[in-house]
This record gives sequence, C-alpha cells and structure tokens, in this order.
Amino acid sequence: MNHEPAYWQQQLKQLNVVVVLPTYNNGGTLATVIDQVRQYATDIIVVNDGCTDNTAEILESRSQYISVITHATNQGKGVALQNALMQAKQRGYRYAITMDTDGQHFASDIPTFVEEIVATPDSLLVGSRNLAANNMPGKNTFANRFSNFWYKTETGINLSDTQSGFRIYPVQLLNVGKWYYTTKYEFELEALVYAAWSGIQVRNIPVNVYYPPQDERVSHFRPGRDFTRISILNTILVLVALLWIYPRNFFRKLSWESIKGFVRRNITQSHESNLRISSAVALGVFFGIVPIWGWQMVTAFFIAHLLKLNKVITLVASNISLPPIIPFLLYGSYYTGCLLLGQSPDILFSGISVEVLKAVALPYILGSVVFAAICAVAFGGLVWLLLTICRRKPADIVLNE
Repeated sequence: MNHEPAYWQQQLKQLNVVVVLPTYNNGGTLATVIDQVRQYATDIIVVNDGCTDNTAEILESRSQYISVITHATNQGKGVALQNALMQAKQRGYRYAITMDTDGQHFASDIPTFVEEIVATPDSLLVGSRNLAANNMPGKNTFANRFSNFWYKTETGINLSDTQSGFRIYPVQLLNVGKWYYTTKYEFELEALVYAAWSGIQVRNIPVNVYYPPQDERVSHFRPGRDFTRISILNTILVLVALLWIYPRNFFRKLSWESIKGFVRRNITQSHESNLRISSAVALGVFFGIVPIWGWQMVTAFFIAHLLKLNKVITLVASNISLPPIIPFLLYGSYYTGCLLLGQSPDILFSGISVEVLKAVALPYILGSVVFAAICAVAFGGLVWLLLTICRRKPADIVLNE
C-alpha cells in the first residue's frame, strides 16, 4: 500500500471523496485530527455543533483548507452528520468519509476505505473496531452487540460493528434530509438500516481504534436517554421491517418461475401430508392477523418450528397482513369483537378521540383473536380441500420419483 500523502490526496480527488468531521467540544484533539486527515484528503467539512470550548479558534486557524458548518447551539450528532452529508451531496461529491474528532479514529485507515470502495463501488462501509481493545468501555461493547442484533433483525444483514462512526457513505444514493428523523447518535443506525432497505450494500471493514484512559476520555453519550431513544427507534424499525420491508422484498423476488418452484417444492411434490400443509397455512394466517405487530412473522416461524410444520409456507401465509388488506382485517377483528360483546360497531365512525380508542380497544383485541382463528380455519380448510381434490397423495409422489 502506497502511503505517500500526495498519492492518497489524488486518489480521493479522483473518487470525489470528502471527509466529514462532526465535532462537539473536542478542542483537545480536534486540531490533531484535522492535521492528520489533511495528509490524505484536501476536501474536508467540519461541523461545529454548537461548541463552547476553543473549537471556533481552531477552525479559524485552519479556515484556508477546510469548510465549516456552524450550529449556533448543539443539535446532536445526527443533525450534524445530516447537514454535512446534504452539503456534500449538493456539492457533487460521490462519497463522504465520516470520522469522530475525539482521537479514537486513525486517519491512516482512510486508504483502507479508498481501496475497499474501489473494489465495491457505491457501497456503505463501516469501520469495524476491535471490541477487545484496551480501554474499550464496557457500555460500548454492550451497546454495539445490542445494536448489531437489532440491525440483523431489521435487515437480515450480519455486521460485527454497527456503531462505529468511521464510515464511508455513497452520498448521492442517500435520501439525506428526507427520510431520517433522529438527531443524536441513533442516526448512524438509522442510516445503515435505510441504506440496506434501499439496496445499498452495507458491510464492515477492519479499522484501528484508540480509547484513552477513563480520566482522559471525553464522551457525550448519555446511557439512559440515548439507550431509550435507540430502543424506540429499533421498535419502529422492526415494525416497518416486518410489516413492509420483508413482504416487499418477498414479492419483488416473485416471478412465475419462482412461484412454480415454490409450489412444486412445498406443495405438489412435497412429501408432507395435505393436513400438515394446510395446518401450516392456517398457522401463518392466524399469526398474520393477531395484534402482535412486529412479532407476527417471528412468532409464526417459532411456533411452526415447535410443531414441525413447514416454516416457509407458514411465513408466506403470515403475510396476509399486507398494507392493502390491513384495513379489512382490522375492521373484521373489531366487528367480530362487537358481535361477541353485544356492542354496536357504529362508535368506530363517531370520530377519533381518546374515548373512542378506549371503547374500541377491547372488542378489537378480543375480536382479533377469534377472527384470526376463523380465518385460519377457513383458509386452512380451503387449502386442504383443494389439495385433496387436485394433489396426488404423498405416497404416489415418492413412488414416482
């Protein structure tokens, strides 16, 4: 690897890369970070996120070779990154490398990002830190594992580090400022999830990291508030993934060939009995309707595993809660609950208020379970009837193979 500064400056120029440095009261390390980054990049954007220390003086002394975005008050790392990435996109940069300014990242790893982005253009690369490194705070290790688990749940992608701020973003492919709602640390997780959902390749590359001793460390992470915000964000993202993204991805992959292959593997040429196939359909329909939003597919998959039913069929059937069908399922559940409780369903049309929501909650929850059971029996029974009429017996399939 060629480490000559001029070489890497030229490479970043050719690839149209800018380095983004969001900073908040890191005056003790900021000057060193900027000077080290300058060895590899000539295009640098620094975001002064309402700093109250000597940051302004440091930036002024280097104003001839950096661009500065200044926030009058501290708005959070998420806002700082969004503003810088939007500016990078508007200026026509193709990529933006982001680094923290507390000294934990090494500018000498910038060439690694450059080489990797050449190998996989327009991907989003996240620097993976060694979580066993000296002085790595225990809360950071736990938070990263927590974040990694939920990221995989939301995207199906397994990353070893989802919280590292050392990254390269393909800024022209990001909808920065349009679909991002978080303002603090959780923005970096939100950006990864949205990138994966939009089809951008997201992966880790190894980077070095330095954590100073506890008495020298400057951290603006507030465990209570930040974990709460991250948990709320993950709850929302999981719901979106299970109710929209996974079904969307499934149907995007559908073709006549894939449909025929699915039917052939799991139904017409399956060795399972008609009863077990129809039971898998019934199970999927039931959990696709009951009001455990965000956990419908997961629960259906788990129960199918316990009952040794076809998990693929169960998951497909659980997608009955597609957006166009949801209003009918919601009203069917509510109407069933009203019939069971001897109530009139008309209150639902009297307007939206806290009182109305309280009034419809019980009949909806009770009715959804019963309605789900009715639909499960109906769909399962219909599938069983069709299989009995049209499908060869499993024993015949075995003999003919």
